[in-house]
Amino acid sequence: MEHVPPPAEELALLDRELAWLDARRLQLLNRRAWLLGVLGTPVVPPGPTTPAARPFAAPFTPPAREAPAHGTQNVLLVLGGLLLTVAAIAFTLFSWGEMGIAGRSAVLAAVTAGALVAPALLLGRKLPSTAEAVASLALVLTVLDAIALHSVAAPDTDGLVFSAVASAVLVVVWTAYGLLLGRLRVPLPSAVVAGQLPLVFAAWAAEASAAGFGWALMVTAAADVAVALWGRGLAVRATACAGALLTGLIALGLGLGLSVSAGGAPEALAPGALLLAGAAVAVSGAWRAPKAMAVLGGVVAGLASVAAVGGVPAAELPWGWAVVVYLVCGAGLSVVLRLRVPRPVGRGVLAASAAVIAGAVLWAMPVVAAVLLGPASLSAGVWSRAPEGFREALGPSAPWSASASSPVVLALAAGLAAALYVRWPAAVPRDGWRIAAGAGAAVLGWGAVLALLAVADVPYAVAVAAELLLVAALLAAAVRRGADALAVLCLVCAAAGAVSAGLLGLAAEPATYAALVTLAVLLAGAAAMSAVPAVRSVLACGAVLCATALAVAAGASLGWSAPHTAPLVLLVTVATVLLGARLSVPAVAVPVELTGAFAALVAVVLAVSDPPFLSLVLGLCGVLATGAALRKERRRAAGYPAAVLFVAAAWVRLAVSGVTDPEAYTLPVSVAAFVVGYLRRRRDPAASSWVAYGPALSTTMVPSLVVAWADPHWMRPLLLGVAALVVTLVGARLRLQAPLVLGGSVLALDGLHELAPHVVQVLDALPRWVPPALAGLLLLAVGATYEQRLRDARRVRESFGRMR
Repeated sequence: MEHVPPPAEELALLDRELAWLDARRLQLLNRRAWLLGVLGTPVVPPGPTTPAARPFAAPFTPPAREAPAHGTQNVLLVLGGLLLTVAAIAFTLFSWGEMGIAGRSAVLAAVTAGALVAPALLLGRKLPSTAEAVASLALVLTVLDAIALHSVAAPDTDGLVFSAVASAVLVVVWTAYGLLLGRLRVPLPSAVVAGQLPLVFAAWAAEASAAGFGWALMVTAAADVAVALWGRGLAVRATACAGALLTGLIALGLGLGLSVSAGGAPEALAPGALLLAGAAVAVSGAWRAPKAMAVLGGVVAGLASVAAVGGVPAAELPWGWAVVVYLVCGAGLSVVLRLRVPRPVGRGVLAASAAVIAGAVLWAMPVVAAVLLGPASLSAGVWSRAPEGFREALGPSAPWSASASSPVVLALAAGLAAALYVRWPAAVPRDGWRIAAGAGAAVLGWGAVLALLAVADVPYAVAVAAELLLVAALLAAAVRRGADALAVLCLVCAAAGAVSAGLLGLAAEPATYAALVTLAVLLAGAAAMSAVPAVRSVLACGAVLCATALAVAAGASLGWSAPHTAPLVLLVTVATVLLGARLSVPAVAVPVELTGAFAALVAVVLAVSDPPFLSLVLGLCGVLATGAALRKERRRAAGYPAAVLFVAAAWVRLAVSGVTDPEAYTLPVSVAAFVVGYLRRRRDPAASSWVAYGPALSTTMVPSLVVAWADPHWMRPLLLGVAALVVTLVGARLRLQAPLVLGGSVLALDGLHELAPHVVQVLDALPRWVPPALAGLLLLAVGATYEQRLRDARRVRESFGRMR
C-alpha cells in the first residue's frame, strides 16, 4: 500500500530536494575551483549558480592554515619546560647520590644560576614566552635545591623547621627575582603562593595549639591582604586575594570552634581576640576592595565580630540563652549606619547582622511549629477531656526545657523589625524592604506570643482564648492594610492560627463550640469590613468552612449518626446559595458558593454508609443546585449538576428498594421530564439538548441498562436496544447531542452484553496468534490512511459541535 502525501506536503518535499541539489552543485564547484588552483590552472566559471542556494561546507576542504606562531611557540615551550622539570626532579631523586660533593655543588650552581640568568637574556632578545618557561623551571630548581641542601648540608635539622626557613627564603628570593625582572609574570604570584607556608610550618614545628595555628593563618591572611591591596599586577593581587580568603576563613573557623566549645568566659577570651583580629583584617581588606569583595569583607567582619563579642558571655550560659546573646550582638552591628564607612562595607555588615538575626529566628521557629501542629497529633482524643495545661494539648512535640529562650528571641527580632518599620534608616534604600520589615514584625510577634504560651504552660482555656485573640488582631491588620505584602502575610498567619485554634478546641466540647463560633464570627465580620475582593473571598470561605465544622459538631453533640448529620450540614449550602444571590461581586460570590458546594460534598460523604439517606441527600443537593440554576448567570454551571444529582438520587433509591423492574418507576418521571424539556426547547431554541432531554433519557435508560446486564432473559435487552436505536436515530435526524450520545452509548453496551458470550466462544476457538495479527492489520490500515482518518475525525467533531 503506497502512501501518497497531500499536495502541500509533497510541494514542501520537492522544495527541500531542489535546495539540496543546488547546495550539492555549489559544493562541487568550490571543490573544482580549489583543485584548479592547486594545479595552477586558471579557473573557468562553469556557469551561473542558483542565487537561492545556500553554500554548504565541502567534505574535502583545503589544508588548514598553520597554527599561529605564538600558539605553537607557547605549546612547545610549555612541553619543554615540563620535560625539563621532570628531568630535574628525576635527577635530584635518583641520580644525586652517585656524584660527589664537588660534583653536586657544581651541578647545583651551574644549573640554577643558568636557569636564573637565562630569562634576562631571553627578554633582551624579545623572547618573553621562552623567558617565562625558563623562569618557571628556575623556580622549580630552587625548590629542588632547598630539598638537596637539607639532605646534604643539614640532614639532622628538623624537617618542619627547615621547611619554614626554606619557604621564607624562597619567598624573598622569588620576590626579589620577580621585581628585578619585572616583565616576567610567574615569579611574583609564585612568591605569594609560597608565602602561605612559612608561618604554618613554623607553628607545626613548634607543636602549637589550635589557637597558635589560627594566629599563624591570620597573620598570613593579613599579609595577603596587604599584597592584594598594594601588590604589583593583577595576577599578584588575585593570588593574594585567594590566599587571604583561604587562610582567613580557616583561621576564623578555628577561632569559632574554640569560642563555641569554651568552658567559660576566660577560656573564650583568646579565640575572641583571634576572631576580632580576623574582623579587623577583613575590614582593612574590604575598605579599598572592589564592590563585590567589599561586601564579602563586610559580611565576614560582621560575623567574626558577633562571634568574638558574643562568645565570651555565651560561654557562661546554656545554648538556648547563648542564642539570645548572639542575637543582641548581631543587632548591635546596626551601629555601622552611624559610622563613616564605605557603602559596600556597610551593606556587608548589615547583611551579617541580618544573617545572625535570621539564624536565631530559625533556631526558635520549631517551638512555633510545635504549637501550630501539635494539636493535630492528638486527633484521637477528640472531646475526651480538657487538658490542664497548654503543653498537654500539644503532645510531646518539642523539648520545652531547652526552648525557654525562644519567646525572647522571637520578641527581640520582632522589636527590631518593628523599629525598622517605624523609623527606616535614611542610608538604606527602601525598595519595599520597609513593608517586609513590618510584615516580619507582625509574624515574629505572633510567633513570640505562641511560643510564650507554650513555654509558660498556661491553662488550656487561656491558650484557646489567646490564640483566638491573636487571630482577631491579625485579621484586623489584614483588613486595615488592604492588599499589600503585610496584609497578605497577616492573612496567611491568621489562617494558620485559625486552623491551630480549631484543632486545639477539639480536646473539649465547649472549647470546640467556643473556638468555631468565634472564628466564624471573626471571619465573617472581617469579610464584611474588607474592601479588597480577594481578601473578602478568602475570609468568607473561611467562615463557611467554620460553619460546616459547626454543623458536624452539632450533629455529634445531638448523638446523631453521620448519615443523619448530613442534612444538617446541607443547611450551610442553603445559606451559601442564598448569600451568593445577594452578593454583587462575582469574585466573592463564586468562591462562597463553591465552598458551599464543598459542604454539600461533605454531606454526601457522611451519608454514603446509609443508602436511603444518601438518596435523600442527593435529592436535596439537586434541589439546591436547581435553586442556584434559577439565576441566569448560574444556569449552565448549576443546571447540569442538578440533573445529575436528581438522576443519581433516583438510581440510589431504586437500588435501595430492590426494584427489579425500574421502568415502572422511571418511565413516568422520564415522560414528565421530557415534557418539561420540550417546553423549555420551544421557549428557548438555543437551549442545550443535555439540559432539555438529558435527565429524561438517563432516568430510564441507565437503570434499565444496569438491570439488563444482570437479566438472563432476552426480552428486556431487546426492548432496551430497540428504544436506544430509536433514540439514536432521532438524535441523528434532529441533530441533538444528548439523544445521540446517550442512545448510542446504551445501544453499544446493550449489544456488547448480547454478543459477549459469543465473542468469548469465538476467541476461545481461535488460535492465540489471530488477535495480535488482527490488531496489527488494523494498525497498518489506520496508519496508511492516517491523514484521511484525521480529516474524518475533524469533520465528526465539527458536526458534533454544531449539534445542540
